[in-house]
Amino acid sequence: MARLTLSALERASQDPAIWRQPDVHRAVLVTGLTVLVSALAQLQDDLG
Repeated sequence: MARLTLSALERASQDPAIWRQPDVHRAVLVTGLTVLVSALAQLQDDLG
C-alpha cells in the first residue's frame, strides 16, 4: 500500500489537476484515517 501511495503522490506532483478529482480526496481521507486508527491502536496497546 505504501508503494501505491508513493506512486500516486509522484503522479500528483507531475499533474496538479489531479487534485480536482473527488477520488483523490477520498483516497487521501481514507489513508489518513487508516494511519490515525493504526496509531491509536498501537497507543492503546502500549498503555494497556
